[in-house]
Amino acid sequence: MNREYLRWYSDRLHRDMELLVFGHAGAKVLVFPTREGRFWEYEHLGIVASLAEKLEAGHLQLFCIEGLAGESFYDFGRHPADRIRRHIAFEEYVLNEVLPLMQSRNGHECTIVHGCSLGAFQAASLVFRHPHLFRKLVAFSGRYDLTMKVESFGDLFDGYYDETVYFHMPTHFLPGLSFDWRLEKLRQVEIVLTIGNEDPFLDNNRYLSRLLADKGVGHQLHFWDGRAHRAGAWRRMAPLYI
Repeated sequence: MNREYLRWYSDRLHRDMELLVFGHAGAKVLVFPTREGRFWEYEHLGIVASLAEKLEAGHLQLFCIEGLAGESFYDFGRHPADRIRRHIAFEEYVLNEVLPLMQSRNGHECTIVHGCSLGAFQAASLVFRHPHLFRKLVAFSGRYDLTMKVESFGDLFDGYYDETVYFHMPTHFLPGLSFDWRLEKLRQVEIVLTIGNEDPFLDNNRYLSRLLADKGVGHQLHFWDGRAHRAGAWRRMAPLYI
């Protein structure tokens, strides 16, 4: 299997950024790691291996990037307004550096965005905000409202709220989409969500599903037995849904 390591300095983020590429052809898959994960997490957790057949056959090519959560949502030394600003800079890096790199390496017409846990949030927020750039979203075990408190997961903005936070939380801005070009483009994206029926974000996934249905956005919401917010479940999900 083709495996490449890439690194460059990002002027948008003022730091070096790294990523791993797996596979040689097929649909391009932009992969976000979990909260504490790095660009090598997908390989470390065995999820790349679970997709080996598709990768070796040239059906998929993975681009596994840094998530930068420790410098944005989970950098509690920053003011919440600075956390979301750092995330916006990260989004600009993805849009203007990673996606062009993916296109230069692989001209396949299909770009998929995927992530687990916080990576699922980052994937969904990106697709829902820029649906014209993508064909498919695959999100495992996600929380789509980072202001929501559930179990040990707190409000990542400590009560702070402004329009920037609003426009990055899918379950906040989706209800307001009406007669919007984003809504029409979003209806053309294949959306796949998974959640365990004992997972802490179960209700949030059901709510997101209702919002999408209300907007006429087709999607799949798959329920897995028990608590599926873990690598073992994600390894089984990946070949089924990506």
